[in-house]
Amino acid sequence: MELLLQLVTLFVLAMFIGREILSKVPQTLHTPLMSGSNAISGITIVGALVYAGMDGGSLVKWIGVFALIAATINVVGGFMVTGRMLEMFKKRPTD
Repeated sequence: MELLLQLVTLFVLAMFIGREILSKVPQTLHTPLMSGSNAISGITIVGALVYAGMDGGSLVKWIGVFALIAATINVVGGFMVTGRMLEMFKKRPTD
């Protein structure tokens, strides 16, 4: 039970610190940061695949499957947002 409390505390602190850091990033740096975030989420997908394929019991497999789904949504959504942001910088044709 003590370990669970420590993990939850760490997660909540990471959320607050992440929000503070990201709120201070200038708009011009969001696209490069998003690309880096997508690369890290790709590594998370590999780790989730390993967990989902482990022979450690039903709980481990379900955690791996959940992590795989969450990381995949994060990667796809990140690439969609990055693509939309890059569209904003394209020059429109003048007719």
